[in-house]
Amino acid sequence: MSRRYLFTSESVTEGHPDKICDQISDTILDALLAQDDHSRVAAEVVVNTGLVLITGEVTTKAQVNFVDLARKKIAEIGYIDADNGFSANSCAVLVALDEQSPDISQGVTAAQEHRESLSDDELDKIGAGDQGLMFGFACNETPEFMPLPISLAHRIARRLAAVRKTGELPYLRPDGKTQVSVIYEDGKPVGIDTILISTQHDAAIGEITDNNEVQKKIKDDLEKAVVQPVFADIDVKPDNDTKYLVNPTGKFVVGGPQGDAGLTGRKIIVDTYGGYSRHGGGAFSGKDPTKVDRSAAYACRYVAKNIVAAGLADKCEVQVSYAIGVARPVSILIETFGTGKVDEEILLEFVTQNFELRPAGIIQTFNLRSLPASRGGRFYQDVAAYGHLGRSDLDLPWEQTDKAELLKSLLKTTASAART
Repeated sequence: MSRRYLFTSESVTEGHPDKICDQISDTILDALLAQDDHSRVAAEVVVNTGLVLITGEVTTKAQVNFVDLARKKIAEIGYIDADNGFSANSCAVLVALDEQSPDISQGVTAAQEHRESLSDDELDKIGAGDQGLMFGFACNETPEFMPLPISLAHRIARRLAAVRKTGELPYLRPDGKTQVSVIYEDGKPVGIDTILISTQHDAAIGEITDNNEVQKKIKDDLEKAVVQPVFADIDVKPDNDTKYLVNPTGKFVVGGPQGDAGLTGRKIIVDTYGGYSRHGGGAFSGKDPTKVDRSAAYACRYVAKNIVAAGLADKCEVQVSYAIGVARPVSILIETFGTGKVDEEILLEFVTQNFELRPAGIIQTFNLRSLPASRGGRFYQDVAAYGHLGRSDLDLPWEQTDKAELLKSLLKTTASAART
C-alpha cells in the first residue's frame, strides 16, 4: 500500500545563541590543538545578555587567550552592535576551566588493552574518552548522501547568513532558524509542504516603520533572495501548494543571547541528521578527538556513506558503543532498513575488517589532531554551524567515499559465491 507522509527538519544560523556557544567551544579547541595536538579538551560555553561563560576541562601545553578568542568569534558571527544586547567588544567574558580528571586521563592515555597487556598494537593504546553510543547515517536522497529535509534546512540557513553578510539584505541580524517539511511517498521525497524561516531583523527597514509592512517586505525579500536560489538546482521544488511562513510571531527584533540563553551542545539534531536518523547521547562541539562522542560519530558517518555510495544500500545507519578507557568498541550494528543488497551480517564482518573504529585508529584515519594546524588554525569551528555532516562546502575527511570501490567488490564476491 502506498504511504504518503511529511518529515520535518530544522537548522539554525551561526548567530543562534546555542550555535554561538558551539562555535566558541570549537574555536578554543582549534587554538589548543594547533599549538599542542595532544590537548585534552572539553570546552563548554554559556551565553546570555552581555555575558559569556567559558567552562569545562582542559589539559594542554598550549598558551591561548580564551577571552580574545571568544570576542573574535562573536564579532565574526556578526554581533558587533551593543544596541542588540550582545556585542563582541562590550560583553563580559568569564573563564572557569579546570584540568581533565586524572581518573579519565589514565584510561585515555593507556587503554585497558595496554594496561592489562592484552595487546601491543599501537592503535589499541588510546582508550575511549567516555562510555556511550554513537550513530552514523547516509541515504541516497541527495548528492551529499543526506536526508533531504535537513539538507534543505541547512541550505536555507547558510543562504540567510550569506545575504546578511554580503549586505544584500542589510536589515537582517545574526539570529535565525529555518525549517522544512518534505512530502514523502513510499519513502521517496516528492514535494515541499512547508518552508519556515524565522530571522532576526531591524525594527525598521529604511523608511518602512509599520511592523506589518516590515514583515511583508522581509517575506518578499526572503522568497527572492534566499528560497529561490536554494531550490534552483534541486529537483524537488516548492509549488503553489507549499506553505511559506516567515517570522510567524509577527516580528523578531530581540534575538541572540539577549532573547534567549545559549549553551554548547544543545543543537545535536541540527548538527547531525535533523532527526531523520538516531543520535547518540553526546554532543560534538568543544571536544577533542579522544572523545568518541565526536570522533566515532564521524567514523560511523564515514562507514554509512561509503556503504550507500557503493550502492550496497539506499539507506544505512551504523551504531557503535564504547566503554571508557577501552579501545575496541563494545558493539557495532549496521541497519539498512530493508534496502541492502548484501546481508547486514556480511556487511558487518566486512566493515569490522576494513574500517578502523578504535579511537586511535579514527584519529589516524582522519588526521583529527593535526587538522587545525594544517588549516591555518581553523577547522572544528567551521563545522560548529550548519552541520558536521554532509558538508559539500567543506573538505571533511569523514565525508570521503574512498572505500566505496572496496565495498563494491564485496557485492561482486557475494554474488559470485551465491552462483557457485
